[in-house]
Amino acid sequence: MTSIDVSLREVALALVLVALAAGVSLWRRAELEKDLGLAVLRSFLQLTAVGYVIQAVFDSDSLWVVVGLLSAMVALGTFTARGRARAVPGALLALGLALSTAAAVTLGLVLALGVFEPEPRYLVPVGGMVIGNAMTAAAVALNRLADEMSSSAREIEAALALGATARQATSGLVTRSLRSAMIPLVDQTKTTGLITFPGIMVGMLLAGADPIDAVRLQLVILWILLGSVALASLIATSLGLRGFFTQAHQLREPPSP
Repeated sequence: MTSIDVSLREVALALVLVALAAGVSLWRRAELEKDLGLAVLRSFLQLTAVGYVIQAVFDSDSLWVVVGLLSAMVALGTFTARGRARAVPGALLALGLALSTAAAVTLGLVLALGVFEPEPRYLVPVGGMVIGNAMTAAAVALNRLADEMSSSAREIEAALALGATARQATSGLVTRSLRSAMIPLVDQTKTTGLITFPGIMVGMLLAGADPIDAVRLQLVILWILLGSVALASLIATSLGLRGFFTQAHQLREPPSP
């Protein structure tokens, strides 16, 4: 496999497509030019900074540094997802446990099975994808759970009055929340290679890898992400559900807006 050298000039030339997007915005009066400019600036600064950080992690060749970086990713992902699930009481703890458990279990199994070597070059990108996808899925699951709890409050209280436990009264809601979180990645996995080429596969092909090797690595990544998303969604909904009920299985009053 050969490496790709991308110069700053080539990066700058890609701004032609950004100019095209800005032109469309101006033409249709979408008023997105300022957002496009901010997005380009932030993406350049953030990705450049991340690139130097990852290079430093690779140069250190220390698993402890990798653990620290992944822990920081989990913490940032937890607080980011918390912003999308503010209607769920105790969402911060649920998200933190969901993301950390999904990352630890997924990467632990990958290393134990020998899929990847315990090296920063493998753990950092794979761990980042695992945490990022788990964050999105957990946030979607809790957001859907909050909506379901709000719209079905009367039915839940009626079931509780008839003697059902909190888990029995909300089993359908939790199932729908779990499905909402997992369906996007499931659909992406089903259409991979037919409608889109995922980023890992495209990156390997651009780097000169054999197409079969690129396909196999992409399959491994997709299946790893499926497991992490399922685990994160399950933990988030299971723990998040508890915040809506008291110890006596009574539905709490919804928080003030």
